[in-house]
Amino acid sequence: MCGFDHVLWGGGFLMMIIWTVLLIVLLIWIFKAIQNRSNKPVSTSLKNETPLDILKKRYARGEISKEEYDRIKKDLQG
Repeated sequence: MCGFDHVLWGGGFLMMIIWTVLLIVLLIWIFKAIQNRSNKPVSTSLKNETPLDILKKRYARGEISKEEYDRIKKDLQG
């Protein structure tokens, strides 16, 4: 009977390792899927944008008027 118990414990430990590896692989896959949804890597999406670049994008998207754009641009440059 002792030999049979030893086989069961060994199989249980092996299954625990397999499930842990599968969980890690799943988490990596989810992270990469989320990262690929945005066309840029998560850590560098705003790395090189200046406040003036952001202002220009907001104006181009129509989020702010020409008067607001000019006023904010003057504040940023002055």
